[in-house]
Amino acid sequence: MAAEIDQRIIEIQREYLDFLDDGEDQGIYQQKVRDMITNNEVRLKVNINDLRRKNAKRALSLVNESFEECVAFQRALKEFVASADPTYSKQYEEFFVGFEGSFGAKHVTPRSLTSRFLGNMVCVEGIVTKCSLIRPKVVRSVHYCPATKKSLERRYTDMTSLEAVPSSSIYPTKDEDGNLLETEFGLSVYKDHQTFSIQEMPEKAPAGQLPRSVDIICDNDLVDNCKPGDRIQVIGMYRCLPGKRNGFTTGTFRTILIANNVQLLSKEMAPLFSAEDVAKSKSSADRKTQ
Repeated sequence: MAAEIDQRIIEIQREYLDFLDDGEDQGIYQQKVRDMITNNEVRLKVNINDLRRKNAKRALSLVNESFEECVAFQRALKEFVASADPTYSKQYEEFFVGFEGSFGAKHVTPRSLTSRFLGNMVCVEGIVTKCSLIRPKVVRSVHYCPATKKSLERRYTDMTSLEAVPSSSIYPTKDEDGNLLETEFGLSVYKDHQTFSIQEMPEKAPAGQLPRSVDIICDNDLVDNCKPGDRIQVIGMYRCLPGKRNGFTTGTFRTILIANNVQLLSKEMAPLFSAEDVAKSKSSADRKTQ
């Protein structure tokens, strides 16, 4: 079963690699990857509308089965960066993809974010009410055993990771033979971690009802992008976290949004029109008057 899943992800990864390698067209994402490397960044912004135009099937799966698709997309980005700049790809553990564009029915508020969106990629708008401190989270720890002169490496994942296969939370202090281990802090890898809550906007909340809120989890370069009082738009994957009490689940799970893109909104929410949009509007109005 695991081999079938891995093979499926490899096939999906190949399709996303074809999307990034758009040299036959305008070469938009080739240039974006080069800019990402030049700016020393690890996250590529992808407009989901571009993906719909080139591969509608993948765009639909990305919205409805977001976790598996995002894993394949990020692996494809890592492979693409490695082919463009092998030295830069070795500097970071992984690269990330942030999404933007039109999400249709998946564009929701904290009030309309219900259980039917679990496992999907959604776009949520609201006002930031509280932010946690930025804390380091261990990604990979390296340990050295003075007795055997060998090194040990361990990776850590939890329910906020895309793979959603939690690893053991036990920090190794001894090897299999009982020899003491020393942690190599300089070789270990950590990531920034932050949680914040957003609440639905007053103008969108029904009169006389308390506003709803949702918890957001941000990692790496997305931390510290907003502060309480900011109006933001968050694109991310909606997931439930099972909770246990005395070894039993309560049946009511806490839900979170694992963000991949955070955008600040202006208070006026003024629509943005390009010169091309204005020209098309004028030509449309001229045709109607005729």
